[in-house]
Amino acid sequence: MKAIVLAAGYATRLYPLTHKTPKPLLPVAGRPMIEYVLASIAPIRAVSQIYIVINQKFARDFKAWAAGYRARRGRRKFTLVNDGSTGINDRRGAIGDLGFVIARKKIRADLLVVAGDNLFSDTLREFGAFCRSRPNPVLGVYDVGDLEAIKHYNSIQVNRRGRITFFEEKPTNPTSTLTGVALYYYPKSTLPLIDQYLADGHNPDQPGHLVQWMYSRVPFDTWRVPGTWHDVGSHQTLEDVNRLFAGR
Repeated sequence: MKAIVLAAGYATRLYPLTHKTPKPLLPVAGRPMIEYVLASIAPIRAVSQIYIVINQKFARDFKAWAAGYRARRGRRKFTLVNDGSTGINDRRGAIGDLGFVIARKKIRADLLVVAGDNLFSDTLREFGAFCRSRPNPVLGVYDVGDLEAIKHYNSIQVNRRGRITFFEEKPTNPTSTLTGVALYYYPKSTLPLIDQYLADGHNPDQPGHLVQWMYSRVPFDTWRVPGTWHDVGSHQTLEDVNRLFAGR
């Protein structure tokens, strides 16, 4: 199994913090945010290689961080992949970056995908085990418990087996508080569908759009995220995770 960490966005909602620093390298309780993501993936023994997709604008920052991280933590099995973009006008988008890495690195293996700004209180060990037992793609889901909050994410419904039966990105009138988070598993048999999605000209940003398109074509399972999940998309959520993770 391979893993891709999406870290090439420009995080305009966090300006001015992200003018000169990429969001995944912003500190959370004294550590770059992306280090928590890597720590969550680390217990999944099936992951043989991690690709961190970055952009050209912040390539130097990521390279400096990677050198320091390896020096502090020892050898780590990750590779930085530069998508070549320099700003919001030429960005590829999260799904575009996913397709770019798959093509550039000739990935033909089962694939775990996680956003570089999604933080979990628990590791993803059980997610890895769950996915290895399934032939279908899997979406990590979390109940935010608030119909107003769900309007900023996506709203999904599942059947008794936990399989997606409805998915709507940024719903205006949600009826469910269950949301899909930026945590995905794509078995190698589904990778051609990612190519098809992009080739057909669909929205290359917001990875939930890929799930919304794919679940009607192949069975799409879900896995409930244990503990707490944090999508660091605003100044307030950044303050919240700094406080919460400092107390761990």
